[in-house]
Amino acid sequence: MDAYELITRNAAEVVTKEEIEALADDPDGKRAYVGYEPSGVLHIGHMLTANKLIDLQEAGFEVTVLLADVHAYLNDKGSFEDIRRTAERMRDQFIAYGLDEGRTQFVLGSDFQLEDDYTLDLHALELETTLARAERAMAEIKSGDAVKVSQAVYPLMQALDIPYLGVDLAVGGMEQRKVHMLARDVLPSIDRKPPTSLHTPLIADLASGVGKMSSSTGVTISMEDATSEIETKVEKAYCPPTADPEPDDEGRERENPVLQIFEYHVFPRFDRVVVERPEEYGGDLEYESYPELEADLESGELHPADAKPALASYLDRLIAPGREQLHNQ
Repeated sequence: MDAYELITRNAAEVVTKEEIEALADDPDGKRAYVGYEPSGVLHIGHMLTANKLIDLQEAGFEVTVLLADVHAYLNDKGSFEDIRRTAERMRDQFIAYGLDEGRTQFVLGSDFQLEDDYTLDLHALELETTLARAERAMAEIKSGDAVKVSQAVYPLMQALDIPYLGVDLAVGGMEQRKVHMLARDVLPSIDRKPPTSLHTPLIADLASGVGKMSSSTGVTISMEDATSEIETKVEKAYCPPTADPEPDDEGRERENPVLQIFEYHVFPRFDRVVVERPEEYGGDLEYESYPELEADLESGELHPADAKPALASYLDRLIAPGREQLHNQ
């Protein structure tokens, strides 16, 4: 797999393709970044973007992980003291999950976001941005229903973080797309380059396949989960025998979250996936790529009841080092 294929593997979108191709032509020493509000425990959403960071490191990139303590404070996620404590816990979990420690820089937002130059540039962006535009950018990631002034400033800080961190590529889930588009629009007003960005897919709600999986509502999978908890959550997951389910009774589009997790979490980290089955039901199935597994599910060769235990087993192997790290903490 060449650099461009590694960079774009499992990406929902890149902005722009030409800019990504230029990075892929000479990726060594280039720097990508992703920002996370410190929450204490990595969940499956963090792990999806972390998988992409691992791909980027394999392609030659250095990685910056912004542990966004100031953003978390502005998004009403607790006191600075609590947020900073959880940031350190997250750092250790990312390394346990598989990021190359020698090629990963962890930065607290408060290390640079409270400096005079940053503050003045932030005010300059505020002058260029309407409240309605900032609110639209924040819509997918805000905490609570009521919009606060702090949450209008939040996406402008995300935009400004990109040049201040000196990165070549901004990475985030599709919920970050509006923020990155805002950054492309407003950063030239302060003589900063519009950022190149890459967006990862969103995993559907585990129980229903509708919407996106959320750590605050519904069922999610995290590094806190014991093996038995992962098995139970996956066993109860929505998994029709197809990658393209029918809409639900209310007409809402659905995805197959079991297949999504195989595609975006398991196959990028394992060269071969084995689905264990009793000999009386045909014996074990082996897959070297996700399309092979999807095709067998569609054809009926692979039953969801066999796919789910295999998924739980591979997820548990991915999560186990971080779970041990949490226990040690």
